Amino acid sequence: MYKSLADQLCRQITAEEIVAYEENGAHVLRGVLPMEWIEVMRDAVERILNNPGSASLEYTPEGKKGRYYGDFFIWRRDPDFKAFMKDSPMPEIAAQVMDATCLNFFYDQLLVKEPNTAEPTPWHQDLSYWPVRGNQVISIWVPFDPANEESGVVVYVKGSHKWGKLYAPHVFGDKSGFADIYAKGGLEPLPDIEAERDSHEILSWEMEPGDVLIHHPLTLHYASGNKSTTGRRRGLALRYLGDDVTFDCRPGTFLENEKVMATIPAITLKDGEAFSGELFPRVWPRE
Repeated sequence: MYKSLADQLCRQITAEEIVAYEENGAHVLRGVLPMEWIEVMRDAVERILNNPGSASLEYTPEGKKGRYYGDFFIWRRDPDFKAFMKDSPMPEIAAQVMDATCLNFFYDQLLVKEPNTAEPTPWHQDLSYWPVRGNQVISIWVPFDPANEESGVVVYVKGSHKWGKLYAPHVFGDKSGFADIYAKGGLEPLPDIEAERDSHEILSWEMEPGDVLIHHPLTLHYASGNKSTTGRRRGLALRYLGDDVTFDCRPGTFLENEKVMATIPAITLKDGEAFSGELFPRVWPRE
């Protein structure tokens, strides 16, 4: 089935787009993903929403409107998610933007906000959640619906990846089970970006399916709740690791969560080792 889907980008990424990513910490790539993949993944997302996995989280409190759903490592149990992370144009995007000769896949994260969902995705930077060390790390955010300020598109603090700071992770949900884990990291608290938002240059793009966002793991970002009464916001984040990335055994990362650990095989990597194996497969160059 997947051989009939394009593994090539709809267009080439330009040097100007890569420079914008490097300078600003985030950028939008317009019209790079074939719509055939969007259709496949929309169906796949619905399967997951109807059959939540053991590591899934419902961030919307019981009794409140809407639904904010999160899930991790979905590629390990769903063939469409697995094909998307390795056979779609996503690895090519990561390799081109980072100028990486080899890529391993870190993990996928599904974040869905149905209409009338108040809960935001708090300001955070990705790297503080992860046992990862290195420069060639990238997040690719793929929307399967039109995304805008009303529906909760991801926005960024321009240039914040150059601040030289690793801030304490922010808990997405009060009952997620991550708060005690993140406290072990002992990192500096994140400034109140929302309160001082006017002091920063905020990057934001309205998006259509086929567009993707790319961002550096130190770039501060946020997404509001979905204020739309009709429009959904289904988004998938894919994380790729390049040539210089190694395992960081520091405490307080999300992989210590009991629900996450029950979903994945035991991690045997030692501090400073390259990511590899069944859990972190090589996806570039393609086989």
